[in-house]
Amino acid sequence: MFALQPRKADARPFYLFFSVGSSVCFTLTFAVLLIYQVQTIGLSPLQLVLAGTALELTIFVCEIPTGVIADVYSRRLSIVLGYFLIGISFLLMAFIPSFIGVLLFNILWGFGHTFTSGATEAWITDEVGEDKVGALFLRSSRLSTLFGIGATIVAIVIGSFAITLPMILSGIGFMVITTAMVLYMPETGFDPTPAEERSTFGQMGHTLASGFRLVKVRPTLIAILGIGLFFGLYSEGFDRLGGAHLLTSFTLPDFGGLQPVVYMGILGLIGGFITVLATQVMEKRLDMSKSRLLARASLGLTALLVMFLFGFALAGSFWVAVLLDWGIGVSRALLGPITSTWANQQIDSSVRATVISMTSQVDALGQIVGGPPVGYVGERFGVRIALIAAGMILSPALYLYARVIRSDNRAAAADVPVVAEA
Repeated sequence: MFALQPRKADARPFYLFFSVGSSVCFTLTFAVLLIYQVQTIGLSPLQLVLAGTALELTIFVCEIPTGVIADVYSRRLSIVLGYFLIGISFLLMAFIPSFIGVLLFNILWGFGHTFTSGATEAWITDEVGEDKVGALFLRSSRLSTLFGIGATIVAIVIGSFAITLPMILSGIGFMVITTAMVLYMPETGFDPTPAEERSTFGQMGHTLASGFRLVKVRPTLIAILGIGLFFGLYSEGFDRLGGAHLLTSFTLPDFGGLQPVVYMGILGLIGGFITVLATQVMEKRLDMSKSRLLARASLGLTALLVMFLFGFALAGSFWVAVLLDWGIGVSRALLGPITSTWANQQIDSSVRATVISMTSQVDALGQIVGGPPVGYVGERFGVRIALIAAGMILSPALYLYARVIRSDNRAAAADVPVVAEA
């Protein structure tokens, strides 16, 4: 079926279709997943983090090999396989309500993610060009958040009847997206390795080696990998325990006896609206073609994220914690497309998927290393202390951003090509 080649078409609307569509599917599941895992299955803080570690361990093992496949064979093929596997994992999660089921879900989801990570960014960058892809990333982020609001409403309604229904619906949605990819997804900007050169793993090894050489000679990429490591170290603990903090550290205000899935869903809707507005402002005011400007924006947003993390952990009021949680969500939503564009501007097309996969692998390594200790701290000393630890772990990323910016400024002052320090 993968031999079917769609006619030449503009990749931009199709990218928006499947990026927004997949975001809707993820939102359907994530709107109920924490409540499903904490209240229905009864996972402890340590089990929540261990489940996430299984996801990241899978990504760490598979990320670079699948990235090389995308650079050697077909990015379109890699993305199709990834979304198919993710859809299957969401369906499994709905039908195996146990810790073992959660582990299986995370492993299969992680495997599918590695086929899309790197390949997606590389595919659309080659299709539309480096000068246009940044604006497309921001538009996709804004539309994904906007449509995610609708998906959250759907998840609240159907999750009130059966909490597994949103997961089943999202799994089916991924199957629909996969089918559309097979039929309509173009791939005109990528030149695969000729068939006669695929007889061994030699070409894949050559592509991987080229990616490592590029990282070694471009210190900015080393800094990006280091930043990705610290983001990984902090994020696993927060992702697994942030929602649990709201559910377990505070008494939820009583609004007519609303179920937790409805209550948390409404808060998610409000946060989504705020994120849409913030992304729209950023889309209009930030020139996504200027690398130095993107680095400064990333530094500012990361500084805000660190402050929000500490405030969220220390908040004594439920509503203060909610406000800070919204701030965390906005900061992360804006950082995604900005850092993706910044990284893409530093990478040659021939190894783009491989190098982006390296950044994802470093992030996964960080989550593997950082997740279980933060989970243990949460189990031993409480969720608040664990979240404080997560904020402290992220802080060194600010130093790396600052070094890149200082080096860029010196290079600009000397009127030489921009090369950042390691």
